[in-house]
Amino acid sequence: MFDGTIKLDKIEVPRTLLGTSPFMGLKSAHFGHRSMLYQLDFQDQPENVLKIIRRSYELGVRGIQLIPNPTTVEALKLARDEGCNMDIIGTVRPGKENEDIKLLSEFEASVMVIQDYKGDWDSLKDELQAVKDENAVAGLATTMPFRTTSKLLESSILDLFDVYMIPLNKMGYMMDCEGYSPEDRAELQEMIHKLDKTIIANKTLAAGILRPDEAFDYIKTVDYVDMIAVGIASEVEAEETFKILASK
Repeated sequence: MFDGTIKLDKIEVPRTLLGTSPFMGLKSAHFGHRSMLYQLDFQDQPENVLKIIRRSYELGVRGIQLIPNPTTVEALKLARDEGCNMDIIGTVRPGKENEDIKLLSEFEASVMVIQDYKGDWDSLKDELQAVKDENAVAGLATTMPFRTTSKLLESSILDLFDVYMIPLNKMGYMMDCEGYSPEDRAELQEMIHKLDKTIIANKTLAAGILRPDEAFDYIKTVDYVDMIAVGIASEVEAEETFKILASK
């Protein structure tokens, strides 16, 4: 499942991505108590991140969903020096748009997704155009798939981006709904189909609450997901998770 590549505009990018949220430590509060453990494991320790990138590459993962914090950026540089050349789908963080677009451009990111809808279409237009000016595919990422998608369908920017990254898991964890009922699932499916973008699913393991088998079995039932980003926090976790994903 999610093997190979997908074509975006004139480029092809891997369908499976190594997610980098765990490397953010305390800035990734959705991991609960594990955020502190990740802080201890990864803060200012790019060599620990490098081990995970290296193992993921050995397992056949050729894409990385890069949140450009300094430790992860340094680890990716080290990985490239070793020949682990991953396609970059970069996240442009709120308040750091100019800085992140410049950095991701230097890394020759294939795709850049602007994080979080702010309600200001004009500002978002400028940011998406800045991504296009760097010859990257432009995208959006949201933490609120129901609210943001409904607003996007009525917006003036639908033709300005090609990729849409959303949290998606069978529990509805970190999604803006209560319970993630069958009605919620049908509503989101209908909106995503209308949006008609390349969809990247993240938070598929619900911050480690779901086992990979269970998580990926659910994703298989969703007909609109084109790519998947999976956050990994150890070499052992990389081996288990990516092997299960490849078997689906």
